[in-house]
Amino acid sequence: MRTRIKICGITRVEDARVAVESGADAIGLVFYASSPRNVSLDQARAIVAAIPPFVTIVGLFVDPLREQVESVLRHCSLNLLQFHGDEAPDFCGAFALPYIKAARVRPDGDLVQYLSPYFAAQGWLLDAYHEQLYGGTGGAFDWKLIPRDLARPVILSGGLTPDNVGAAVRQVRPWAVDVSSGVEANKGVKDAAKIAAFIAGVKNENP
Repeated sequence: MRTRIKICGITRVEDARVAVESGADAIGLVFYASSPRNVSLDQARAIVAAIPPFVTIVGLFVDPLREQVESVLRHCSLNLLQFHGDEAPDFCGAFALPYIKAARVRPDGDLVQYLSPYFAAQGWLLDAYHEQLYGGTGGAFDWKLIPRDLARPVILSGGLTPDNVGAAVRQVRPWAVDVSSGVEANKGVKDAAKIAAFIAGVKNENP
């Protein structure tokens, strides 16, 4: 199985192009005002227009109003939704696009219990827990906390970098990996060399 790669938190057209040219399977656009990687609708439209066919464009939301998601969908051609907050399963499935559901992993949590209601999701994204932040923390979690044989494809996130992504792929064998801060020069600004090194690190571990 080939591990897919998503570069998230894209805010600039040039970063989107670098990600795609380096071999990313998907890019992520953050529609969450509290994030330093939040994009406006104008930014999002420009990035989407620069993406060639067969690259998945993911819109990330954190506890949005239904009207916010619908407004983004009217203005941007997304392929997949990513819900990173405490959205109910019915809410996540209420739009005309497939979705993935994120869970923040901590030792005292029960991932299976939390994620089971989201069985309709195309995948489950596992991220590091932070009391106040939803993703993009730069922190990792103990991959041994991931139960074996989860019911949906696993997207591994949280503290991944060019230096550790190879080990992550070897240990977890996720369907996909998702990186944001680990390939940045500054918050919201990607580093082309780090993107290339991250993608090379994943590809080196693929059978």
